[in-house]
Amino acid sequence: MNNKSDFPSDFIWGVATSSYQIEGAADADGRTASIWDTFCRTPGKVAGGDTGERACEHYYRFREDVRLLADLGIKHYRFSIAWPRIYPEKGKLNREGLDFYRSLLNELKECGIQPLVTVYHWDLPQWIQDEGGWTNREAVDHYMEYARTLFEEFGREVPMWNTHNEPWCAAFLGYGVGVHAPGHRNWREAIAAAHHILLSHGLAVQAYREMGLTGQIGITLNLDHNDPASDREEDLEARRRHDGYLNRWFLDPVFKGAYPQDMMEWFLPHVGEYDFIQPGDLETIHEPGDLLGINYYSRGVIRSGTGHSMLLTDYVLPENSEVTDMGWEIHPESLHRLMQRLRKDYTSIPIFITENGAATKDVLENGKVEDEGRIRYVKAHLEQSLKFIRDGGNLKGYYLWSFLDNFEWAFGYEKRFGMVHVDYETQVRTPKASAYWYRDVMRRNGIAD
Repeated sequence: MNNKSDFPSDFIWGVATSSYQIEGAADADGRTASIWDTFCRTPGKVAGGDTGERACEHYYRFREDVRLLADLGIKHYRFSIAWPRIYPEKGKLNREGLDFYRSLLNELKECGIQPLVTVYHWDLPQWIQDEGGWTNREAVDHYMEYARTLFEEFGREVPMWNTHNEPWCAAFLGYGVGVHAPGHRNWREAIAAAHHILLSHGLAVQAYREMGLTGQIGITLNLDHNDPASDREEDLEARRRHDGYLNRWFLDPVFKGAYPQDMMEWFLPHVGEYDFIQPGDLETIHEPGDLLGINYYSRGVIRSGTGHSMLLTDYVLPENSEVTDMGWEIHPESLHRLMQRLRKDYTSIPIFITENGAATKDVLENGKVEDEGRIRYVKAHLEQSLKFIRDGGNLKGYYLWSFLDNFEWAFGYEKRFGMVHVDYETQVRTPKASAYWYRDVMRRNGIAD
């Protein structure tokens, strides 16, 4: 690093997507339904009645998309594999699904783009959910069959793997809050699901190493830095509960081999008993892997309240806050605080920011999208990332969310996170101003004005 805005010479710059959000082709070539297909068909669950059945048609347009990645100077691409394409039925391996990802990986290789593959980004096969989904311990066995298949097929050419993306969302939003698939509202289910997802992570890390694969593997967690709304004792306690719920419930077992005791006690009335935690589970989960992926978008300002029926907490938006189109406070300093905390309290293994970005109200005019708000957001977070590196932090890469505008889960197609605009009717891709700005950042390996 020479100039004040330079990153280390080996810093990884990339962009990220996920299978359900971009692929479409929901019933093509043997793929069966995922829980998100089922959820989207449930009236009132997704804004506008939108579904991911078509999305960005990446399944059919992947060559075009990879060429666009290359044209924009992208050298690293994080994507996920759709589990229902690989195992559309119990015990049935679908070669056509594997062939699609083989073709995608070959196209990426031809363009000099290195993949980071996420094994699970929420699109659980519906047939597994019919057996209880992640609340059923047998889902761990199904996951391991799936993960081993991916490692056998692609393990020697994919240098980096995420076992899971954001287990908090998959478990707590899916089985507890009910705003994500499968849309349940049962906290015992949610906490059991979280445990089984974490268990499958540890087993996948072990299997990857037992297979003699030499790449890097780890989990991606969505985390925040959080502050109390005031110095009142009840707000301080509420903030600690929020931190336990979002951060410590996942960080502690992975890096310390135990769930946080205060949250074990808080959850107990909702769980009944922790009989789904079996001897040896926590030792298995305590397999942090070679890297930690973190997804960061905003901080949490927390006060005591009744807005969350289980935590008795409310989010507070400070006065005069600048927010994204999601209504999330823009607070880049908290990314630095979060990474410092991870370094101090949890781990020294390499950290990768596997998602960071902003939804903005993008308008396509005269073939251009001037998304200055997104550029300001990303620039501010890159500045905090560089600050962490200069403080001695082990941050190795940054993946912008997202490459394409896409299906934004329960928000449907209302929110646009992409650096490339997608016209969902015509499927025309138009790089936004942020895409060209980010290309310049990567070229100079530093923050462009």
